[in-house]
Amino acid sequence: MRRRSSRMNYNIRGENIEVTPAIREYVEKKIAKLERYFTETPDANVHVNLKTYNNNRSKVEVTIPMPNLVLRAEEDHDDMYAAIDLITDKLERQIRKHKTKVNRKFREKGNLTAVFAALENEIEAPEAEEEDNDLEVVRQKSFDLKPMDSEEAILQMNMLGHSFYVFTNAESNLTNVVYKRKDGRYGLIEA
Repeated sequence: MRRRSSRMNYNIRGENIEVTPAIREYVEKKIAKLERYFTETPDANVHVNLKTYNNNRSKVEVTIPMPNLVLRAEEDHDDMYAAIDLITDKLERQIRKHKTKVNRKFREKGNLTAVFAALENEIEAPEAEEEDNDLEVVRQKSFDLKPMDSEEAILQMNMLGHSFYVFTNAESNLTNVVYKRKDGRYGLIEA
């Protein structure tokens, strides 16, 4: 069910849980607090997935796709409301951490409007300049991609002890990536 907030559209879905008006209101109230970080609140669809498992654990996933940028976080917790609070904190940290870099990138590309707003009570720390080094490439590798299927790629990845593996898909002849997910299962990215 979609509902229009002051500026963001919320799509809140429940898996093994009914999304009550109280939960919906709580999610919208918490996520709406992030609007203060934007120069113009994006016309964004906020996707919120709420899940509960048999062991009463809750998982909350929030994705906010915006032009040229995607904010995403997920959190597992025993308490659904605590998970929502933690998600909001995670998204807020993401914005604060990357605000300077993202705004600079947009200006370099000729977009004079900054994506994230400067807050009055926020003091730019000297750490902001040190953060530029976070994006520095410190090592570069080059290798030939062997054609294989995803199962063989997963075996190769596990044998190397890596969390991802780049390969050429033998069927499509396209570059693919397999990766190990947080839940211990595997994902596949197709180019």
